[in-house]
Amino acid sequence: MTTAREIMTPGTECIGADETVLVAARKMTELGVGALPICGTDNKLKGMLTDRDIVVKVLGAGKDPASTTAGELAQGEAVTIGADDDAGEILRTMTSHKVRRLPVIDGHDLVGIVAQADVARALPDPQVGDLLEALSTD
Repeated sequence: MTTAREIMTPGTECIGADETVLVAARKMTELGVGALPICGTDNKLKGMLTDRDIVVKVLGAGKDPASTTAGELAQGEAVTIGADDDAGEILRTMTSHKVRRLPVIDGHDLVGIVAQADVARALPDPQVGDLLEALSTD
């Protein structure tokens, strides 16, 4: 079966935990992405920052994106997938954690991101429907 390494987008850039949300938004715009992994000064993954997080948790909450750090929005332990895990494991992880993007880890190194669309392309049609249904419900 297809592995995360085969379907991921490689070369993922992080936003530093101490960098501002404004810097993160600019980086997302430059890269044309809707999410960035949050990495600490220890180079460990702290979480994911999405464009929705910026809108809801910063702008919608009346916070200043120029003074709010990405690290302030990192919640709990980051949900990740191993580079050699298969598409079925990615599906189970996305479904159980209700996430649309998974950082791909090789050992302790971030090597890419697997998005919902990547998994959908790698799975048989019935499983794609199950994934979309699971991620679309609250």
